[in-house]
Amino acid sequence: QVQLVESGGGLVQAGGSLRLSCAPSGVVFRVNDMGWYRQAPGKQRELVASITADSSTNYADSVKGRATISRDNAKKSVYLQINSLKAEDTAVYYCNAVIRLGIASSGRNYWGRGTQVTVSS
Repeated sequence: QVQLVESGGGLVQAGGSLRLSCAPSGVVFRVNDMGWYRQAPGKQRELVASITADSSTNYADSVKGRATISRDNAKKSVYLQINSLKAEDTAVYYCNAVIRLGIASSGRNYWGRGTQVTVSS
């Protein structure tokens, strides 16, 4: 069964940077839109950034100018770089992707299990 696997979270000091990575655990045919969401304690999950199959990007206002989302289509991977981290960036970050498992398959939405990012002030 295909899963999205995230990596790169951890404890970071305010003002620092981090880079999150995400890729499917198995062989898939194609990955379409991909994105990163986050959920802070007591809050709803929110979009951080998204990237389409042709690399058009979209960012939440809270991270504009500090975050860069990118993808490697050969590796079917997505990355999120956030600079100038703030305490309010503390959250569990989830990878999301629309994946086609085979050439005859339609796209299906997948979520990763999440990776904790904690920013210390």
